[in-house]
Amino acid sequence: MLRKLNPPQVVAVSFLTAIVIGAVLLNSPFAVKGGERLSLIDSLFTATSATCVTGLIVKDTGSYFSGFGKGIIFVLIQIGGLGIMTFSTLFAIIFGRKLTIKEDIVIQRTIAPNKVQNLSALIKYILAITFGIEILGAACLALRWWKVTHWSAWELAVNSAFHAVSAFCNAGFSLFSNSFTSFAEDPYINFVMAILIVTGGIGFIVILEIFHIIKRDMKPHNRLTIQAKTVLSVTAFLIFAGAISLFFIEKNNAMTGLSTKGKILSSVFQSVTTRTAGFNTINIASLTAPAMWIIIFLMFIGASPGSTGGGIKTCTFGVILATVFSMLKNRDRVSLFKKTVPKEVVRKSLLVFFLAVSWIFVAVFLLALVEYNNAKFMGNFFLKIIFETTSAFGTVGLSTGITPLLSTTGKLIIIATMFVGRVGPLTLALAVALQTEKGTYVYPEEKIMIG
Repeated sequence: MLRKLNPPQVVAVSFLTAIVIGAVLLNSPFAVKGGERLSLIDSLFTATSATCVTGLIVKDTGSYFSGFGKGIIFVLIQIGGLGIMTFSTLFAIIFGRKLTIKEDIVIQRTIAPNKVQNLSALIKYILAITFGIEILGAACLALRWWKVTHWSAWELAVNSAFHAVSAFCNAGFSLFSNSFTSFAEDPYINFVMAILIVTGGIGFIVILEIFHIIKRDMKPHNRLTIQAKTVLSVTAFLIFAGAISLFFIEKNNAMTGLSTKGKILSSVFQSVTTRTAGFNTINIASLTAPAMWIIIFLMFIGASPGSTGGGIKTCTFGVILATVFSMLKNRDRVSLFKKTVPKEVVRKSLLVFFLAVSWIFVAVFLLALVEYNNAKFMGNFFLKIIFETTSAFGTVGLSTGITPLLSTTGKLIIIATMFVGRVGPLTLALAVALQTEKGTYVYPEEKIMIG
């Protein structure tokens, strides 16, 4: 069957298959404590959220699921974050099977902007770096929690490994009922988690570039590609701008009771985690409307291409800003870092942006239509569903607390949005890249009034 599918369809079917298998396993009585059974819709919701590395939950992960259930969620997060095709390629390499042309195209378009000569070596590097960072992150968390908690060795290992993988994969799933609010004043935990989130969100190719620069002692400004420069600059700007904004808006509201150090840490951490990670050190439900809109904006942009995160991606945002700037300057070419951006990339960025906005608009409309008479929703109804929908699309996982209150239809809308947010933009990029239509004729021009 897969042989008849084109590369974009292979990606979508791979994720869908993982979701269905995950939902079946989570629906078993072994996945829940006390021998209960998770409903079919909640099983599907949780499997989708884990595979699409979103983090929205309908049941508390730590207290509701058994060890088996948590293990299933853990595996879904890992394969969803790295990508099913990356793992399938790894197994092909392990068993000595050569990659087909279709597999080569899928992997190339998923993780690498340019042609890679040795794809097998690239996959090995990516997996080695990923598991290396996750193990190091887990060790760092374990060292801290060993000093400040009374957990057993098993609890220490499970909590450290689960949260390190969840952070690097930008999943946002936590075994703590209040996420990381208990560690709002802990700079060590904030720093380790933020590093894991940012590293997982900047993209595997950028990570490899940074490693090569460090290894060869090169000057970054001379060796970094335009993609790496765009990713790092946009990421730094969004984190800084988000942190400053959240600090001044929420320092006397959601951050009340925290020390100045805690407020600074929470501002930075929340700015980082809104970029598709989904953890929180402050109560999201208590945020003011301006802060929620800032977070919605950050969630919409999301992480970077070829990473474990979602959203329209930092490069898309950077290219759109460069395009607007070029138009304001009346330039016929778009440039970034003294490099001309190909017209194909500009068109693709605008298309991704338009379709992302369109999907969120339709999803918000449908959700408002379905949940309008839901008596469980209290205050700021419209803002909450915009927040929830954008969080789902950006595969972030932050919520004002309405996720468990959604109706079955509402949950299905969010499920579809999570799937589109993780697979849709990627599949669209693949489809556009692989299908270039060249017209055999040109229509005559005629001007249209704009503005």
